[in-house]
Amino acid sequence: MATPAPSDTTAPADLRDAAERHLRALAGDSARLRDDQWTAIHALVAERRRALVVQRTGWGKSAVYFVATALRRAEGAGPTVIISPLLALMRNQIAAAERAGIRARTINSANPADWERTYTDIAEGAVDVLLVSPERLNNPDFRDRVLPELAGGAGLVVVDEAHCVSDWGHDFRPDYRRIRTLLDGLPRSVPVLATTATANERVTRDVAEQLAIGDDSATLVLRGPLDRESLRLSVVDLPDSPARWSWLAQHLPDLPGSGIIYALTVAAATETAEFLAARGYAVAAYTGQTDPEDRHRAEDDLLHNRVKALVATSALGMGFDKPDLGFVVHLGAPQSPISYYQQVGRAGRGVERAEVVLLPGREDREIWEYFARVAFPPEDVVRRTLDTLAAADGPLSLPRLETRVDLGRSRLEQMLKVLDVDGAVRRVRGGWTATGQPWHYDAERYAAVAAAREREQRAMLDYIAADTCRMEFLRRQLDDPDAAPCGRCDVCTGRTWPTDIDPGRRAEAERHLDRPGTAVAPRRQWPTGMADLGVELSGNIRADLRAEEGRALARLTDVGWGTTLRALLAEDAPDAPVPDRVFQGVVEVLAAWPWERRPVGVVAMPSRTRPVLIGDLADRLARVGRLAPLGALGYTGPDGAGPRRHNSAQRLASVWRALEAGPELRERLAGVDGPVLLVDDHTDSGWTLTVAARLLREAGAPAVLPLVLATRG
Repeated sequence: MATPAPSDTTAPADLRDAAERHLRALAGDSARLRDDQWTAIHALVAERRRALVVQRTGWGKSAVYFVATALRRAEGAGPTVIISPLLALMRNQIAAAERAGIRARTINSANPADWERTYTDIAEGAVDVLLVSPERLNNPDFRDRVLPELAGGAGLVVVDEAHCVSDWGHDFRPDYRRIRTLLDGLPRSVPVLATTATANERVTRDVAEQLAIGDDSATLVLRGPLDRESLRLSVVDLPDSPARWSWLAQHLPDLPGSGIIYALTVAAATETAEFLAARGYAVAAYTGQTDPEDRHRAEDDLLHNRVKALVATSALGMGFDKPDLGFVVHLGAPQSPISYYQQVGRAGRGVERAEVVLLPGREDREIWEYFARVAFPPEDVVRRTLDTLAAADGPLSLPRLETRVDLGRSRLEQMLKVLDVDGAVRRVRGGWTATGQPWHYDAERYAAVAAAREREQRAMLDYIAADTCRMEFLRRQLDDPDAAPCGRCDVCTGRTWPTDIDPGRRAEAERHLDRPGTAVAPRRQWPTGMADLGVELSGNIRADLRAEEGRALARLTDVGWGTTLRALLAEDAPDAPVPDRVFQGVVEVLAAWPWERRPVGVVAMPSRTRPVLIGDLADRLARVGRLAPLGALGYTGPDGAGPRRHNSAQRLASVWRALEAGPELRERLAGVDGPVLLVDDHTDSGWTLTVAARLLREAGAPAVLPLVLATRG
């Protein structure tokens, strides 16, 4: 797979001199090309080769493609096209390019107003580098109108974070698989560079094979040692969430400079940021749900040390470039040691020492399971999808396809993207169509990838419990042949962070974690295409038949109450009366609820799995709140709402047919002169509460206030 590097004697001296000049413009007067940097640049510029560079974060992979761009543009070549996965990464790359006098532009979902101007600038030769998100590659307009001419005239194509190409990688993205099709269509004279810091041998081999052009042109693979000499790795094992929060509040001032605190969920990131801010720390939350402008502002605040830390999910990951980042703390362990290495690699790129601390949680494995990327669907579901598309009169949008295939929106879209790359379907204006090409269900590969994910999770647990060098452990996970004890981590040095927790700080953390209550937004619009399921619902939900904003005790992903509720609502948990502590939390939610009118009655949802829990909760609320116990909604048949449905349309259809307000309940509601509480154990899609609220409003309830123990939102 790897090929020998050309010697310096084969390269024109003036080419290397020019490369060194461009590097100094990019990185400063003292910068000099590393041997492998020059090898890659020479291969791209002089030999028009395809190369894969696997080097640690901070090694200078971006310097390779920016210097190669400058050299290729000087030869009269077209612009470099960089496929880059994240907006934060694009912003950093544009800033780096501008420092070197390279004109860079980007096309992504956040700047559609700029696209036409960018296309014009490219045609006029005013763009040296174009950064494109992988999702753009299959946007019908971009793919059919812009991409062919752009790719054919490119001077260089770069695939950044190339481990995403491989489904063996820790961060596989189906949109990246489409890059293979792009590369196959490139003229042989267009060089290609792929870069990553997080690829083990299997992923490296897979990516190199995808880059290769036939058997006669192997990919040049340049793989270096992955040690990060500035990083001091530590694990601090604490008993529970209050202890971990207390430790953070106690030791954040001891961590050097500014840094990142990673959390496993959006809820954990938001709650942790709120807790630390309340303790007087300059911190901000950064998640995939953060407004784009707020995210940009938060990145800028961290880059300029206006905050001590961003409390982030993995949304702040690949490519975020702050050379003096002083620490990375993980509140909970990622699912993979390779993913962990990638995230901690944000720290210590331009400083001699950076602290890396992992605070694992007892609930980490539950969260891994909850958020695990769902495996590729079984063959019968895939075949049904292909048959549905083939039989359709024209393209089907995702909402319409949901009415015919019982998969959740994100899983359905992921499956279609894989099928698109495999040639079985195609995205066009208006949705998706089947191509009619033969397609093979590779069950063996899908099972092997799932098994690899499980091995990564076990390896992460081994890292936490390791009694040998932690950096060596991570490097071995990446198949680094030079892995050796680092002499810096807590295991190598015997120096560990203290685990004593200040009682006062713990009490503050417990009070914050025990705060109950989160809003449950009502559904306002019916899904598209419900008529295909025999349900005549469309458009906006009438205000007089809609639920009010509801409340949940907590999200299932919350750091505090979420742990309790995950256990209480687990599939194998017994159906029993609501625990006193949980009930008291619900009472506190009610006490803090800023409703316009106080409820006068309580209605329980029917349930085949937890009738005791829901009934007990409704009865106790009626007694404590002096509310009228109005009874419960019912099912139209013995099977209730039937088996669990995985998407909005099919879930709505099932509950629409299953729920009813019986005569006794209707009679009681007819005399109600105020809002009623609608009580359930949890809400997921929100359609059960939506249909139930409509039934209650039709029966005479002036308003419906949903109240659930947990929400998955």
